[in-house]
Amino acid sequence: MKKIIIIGAGAMGSAFAVPCVENKNEVTIIGTHLEDNLIDSIKSNNNFHPALKVELPVKLKVEKYGKLKPILEGEVDIIVAGVSSIGIEWFVNQISKSYKKNIPIILLTKGLAIEDNELITLSDKIKKLLQEQGHEKVNVSAIKGPCLAAGLANKMRTGTVIANPNIKESEKLKKIISTDYYSTEISDDLTGIELSGAIKNIYSMLIGASEGLSNLKAPKEIQSKYYLNTSASLIHRSISEMVEFVSFYGGRAETVYGLAGLGDLYVSAIGGRNSLMGKYLGEGYLYKEAKEKFMKDITVEGAQLAFEIGQKIFQDLNSNHFPLMFSMLNTICENKKLEIKW
Repeated sequence: MKKIIIIGAGAMGSAFAVPCVENKNEVTIIGTHLEDNLIDSIKSNNNFHPALKVELPVKLKVEKYGKLKPILEGEVDIIVAGVSSIGIEWFVNQISKSYKKNIPIILLTKGLAIEDNELITLSDKIKKLLQEQGHEKVNVSAIKGPCLAAGLANKMRTGTVIANPNIKESEKLKKIISTDYYSTEISDDLTGIELSGAIKNIYSMLIGASEGLSNLKAPKEIQSKYYLNTSASLIHRSISEMVEFVSFYGGRAETVYGLAGLGDLYVSAIGGRNSLMGKYLGEGYLYKEAKEKFMKDITVEGAQLAFEIGQKIFQDLNSNHFPLMFSMLNTICENKKLEIKW
């Protein structure tokens, strides 16, 4: 039995707790400083999570942010980052004073960052921030793949991949968290796993736009019936660009064809916030207009990533090699109409 602390009570962190508890670990979810009301709601309703619409395991402990420091100062075997990408610095600040040498950190968050005009993964960012605060040995793994939180929380069969540069660390975590419905592959390509898991959000917006891009002159009724040819073409081209992107920034090409790349792209493209935004963009809406009118209070991870890395991508990459990527970045970052150079 391992003592696992999950920081962040959102959908994914809470869903991840389900297989962890089922595998006989002692698991505590600790909300962020913004989630006190959510924690109150969960605790007062028999561990019912309002976003997942499911009762979390009875043995799962759920605590407010105020309990974070004393819990971290006790015995902890694994720390899980279940916060959003913009909360990574906050996460590091919370664990820094209590972090003990080489305790495994599991990163559920998907995203990339720009530091000193360099594109880096979130695991690199965590390591860098902790090292700046005096921690020499930092052990970060990432779990990525086609995992919708509600599906996992309801124990639907799910496959993900655990990555750590030290493959033995991936093997250890696999034994700790895997169940009969939550199967985990292992990899030492941490960079490739994180790059794939992040940029698929941008490409899932493109694939979500397939209906509107299928034939601009056709009636919407025809578009909605026969857009799959267009969707398939965009999936093929997206994967090709993802392979080149991941290779350019230091990951392995074959990683893109696995769960963190192709698998996750499939899940995101057929449903979710990114593909929904893509649908509006494909219909001709500008990003700001679609966000305000249809998705005002909804986080669109692909758009957040575009704002984070867009200018760096424009500097680093050749638009002729990444026509889909550049089309979406221009659409989001410059608030231009989505146009594909077929």
